[in-house]
Amino acid sequence: MGDDGIQAASGGVIVESKEWYISAYAPEGVPTSDHLKLRSVPISLAIDSIPDHHVALETLLISIDPYLRARMTGTEDGLYMPQHNLNEVIQVFGIARVIESKDSNYTRGDIVISAFLPVAEFAVLPSDLLVRKIDPTPGISLTDYLSSLGIPGFSAWVGIEVVAQPKPGSNVFISSAAGGVGMYAGQLAKLKGCRVIGSTGSDDKVKLLKEELGYDDAFNYNTETSLDDALTKYFPDGIDVYLDNVGGEMLEAVLNHVNKHAHIALCGMISQYNKVWTERYGVRNLLNMIGKEVKMEGFLIGSYLDRFPEFTKDMESYIKQGKITCKHMIYYGIDSFLESLGSLFSSSNIGKVVIQVKPLH
Repeated sequence: MGDDGIQAASGGVIVESKEWYISAYAPEGVPTSDHLKLRSVPISLAIDSIPDHHVALETLLISIDPYLRARMTGTEDGLYMPQHNLNEVIQVFGIARVIESKDSNYTRGDIVISAFLPVAEFAVLPSDLLVRKIDPTPGISLTDYLSSLGIPGFSAWVGIEVVAQPKPGSNVFISSAAGGVGMYAGQLAKLKGCRVIGSTGSDDKVKLLKEELGYDDAFNYNTETSLDDALTKYFPDGIDVYLDNVGGEMLEAVLNHVNKHAHIALCGMISQYNKVWTERYGVRNLLNMIGKEVKMEGFLIGSYLDRFPEFTKDMESYIKQGKITCKHMIYYGIDSFLESLGSLFSSSNIGKVVIQVKPLH
């Protein structure tokens, strides 16, 4: 929506806004059009229709992250996210432009981030749901604020810097290494002087990890006949740190190769998200943690928000110095939400998945 559209909206024009909502829960499998549906609703962006301490927003970019799947099961079976209510619009981490504001901290044209942005073309939100304003910074794109400076980058930073704390020379293993979190976790570990190996789902991604993201080596788990054999090959001296994004059989294999006092940071278990808990893979060798005195710790970035300014300072510096490479898979238009979400659970996506809903300029 350009300046003319903003002027029209402020004059009281009601717009049709497409939005995605949950019509039925999906306890297992990848959500489909049976569960997630698109509808159009009228929304007034006129200043007189906006409540106090609210802002009217035009959505620019939407972040597509694995945690979204966990909010669509309809159950509380060990997944860590609150469930969406049926008929509720899906909420995401995203970037929007302020069209009108009833909060003195925000003015028309401001670019803002919200962790509770509806998957919709337009929205009116309480201003306390906005995380921050974005001031254009040379060398940093808007998309970076959803990837390297957003949930994936912060997850990688907390996992490596705070939870796992690898030492220079440590042997570090990252699963789902070409995904939104993995690509940054590996680069951060390299910046700490570690030897870093990644697993991923295609030969093209293996090439990307080694040639563009600075990994020392990588392997395609789909072409390996045995995960144990693969880890024996790539970690002849054992694993000191493992950042787990997939869980299941990969976590079990890693526990056969950990060194004494190894650290395992549990960031996610994407291989298990689409299964009911009774069908999830049961890791059989947890006893290895005792003999090797392994520390395994799950974490949620919401518990580390006090470290976000430190993370932002570090990551912005790395980006400007060219020490962090960002890869994005961008979909266009609000209609692509279902397809983009499904891509997280295949080998089709590379890097951070983002939807560009509206033109950025």
